[in-house]
Amino acid sequence: MKNKRLTGIRWDLMKFSVLICVAASFLSTAIFLLFFNLDFRSLFSLEWLGLPFIIILEATVLAAGTLFGYVFGNGLKKRLEALSESILKYERGNFAHRVPSLGEDEVGFMGEQLNEMAQRVEKQVASLQRLSTEKAELNEQVKKSAISEERQRLARELHDAVSQQLFAISMMTSAVLENPDLVEGTLKKRIVSVEKMAGNAQNEMRALLLHLRPATLEGKGLKEGLEQLLGEFESKQPLDIQWEIADVPKLAKGIEDHLFRIVQEGMSNVFRHSQATSVTIRLGTAGGQLYLRIIDNGIGFNMEHSKPSSYGLQSIQERANEIGGVADIISFPGKGTQIEVKVPIVEKGKGK
Repeated sequence: MKNKRLTGIRWDLMKFSVLICVAASFLSTAIFLLFFNLDFRSLFSLEWLGLPFIIILEATVLAAGTLFGYVFGNGLKKRLEALSESILKYERGNFAHRVPSLGEDEVGFMGEQLNEMAQRVEKQVASLQRLSTEKAELNEQVKKSAISEERQRLARELHDAVSQQLFAISMMTSAVLENPDLVEGTLKKRIVSVEKMAGNAQNEMRALLLHLRPATLEGKGLKEGLEQLLGEFESKQPLDIQWEIADVPKLAKGIEDHLFRIVQEGMSNVFRHSQATSVTIRLGTAGGQLYLRIIDNGIGFNMEHSKPSSYGLQSIQERANEIGGVADIISFPGKGTQIEVKVPIVEKGKGK
């Protein structure tokens, strides 16, 4: 219906223009006859090109009115169609669209007003999107904070309850084994097995507690943060830990956080699964790349078969991929495991 009404404007203006022209011609003819005191029939006696002059005059008036009405109506129709098309685009959410210049009259003024309205709405949409993003980021921060607090709570409870009980079991079994009345036999072997299992459980619990506590850089540089983390590991694990942390160029916060978490994840895997007696961590740069290596002398594993610890190794590979690096994991049964992460060092300003 909208298109039909819009299309009729041109024809309405044509009819209006023709009627005005015809009325004006009859009025001017009547005035002419009255002024010169002529008879109406005398108009038909005047001829031009073999036709009565009055017929030629009225035909010319009709043609002029029709042409004027068509040209003016068609121009107005196109301008109104531009307005209608713009309104439909705004209705569909395309507020980046702007109405073209439609002249200096009321129609052009309407186009300018629509453009100003679209600009205001576009700014409001951008503001809403920004608020939505900020809300999502805030929710994510709240979620991370809640997870961090819950992990700390679990770590405290495990340390105060389970870890202490495991330590007590280990001490009691050691005391029983030192009893001179205990003779060699099945009972002693079972107690030795209990002591070994309690020791393994303690090591597993220590690694789990270190992993649960969400250690972060917290404003420290990567080198300082890693040295502090490894020092904490060394103080809580019966394991020879050696590290060589070189001074590296200033990295983006996201890269430093991921590398820090990779070391934490890698050390947790060493404590929980490798049965290693020593581990070495190296961090440095070479050939425009930053490299990180974690090497242990543990039992290793067959890389062609899945391992219970594969989730931790997969997490390391995913973290390396997220910062544009690669993680290579090499291991053989009885020969330990090596994790090597390489990250390209991109100068600031590149990629913009």
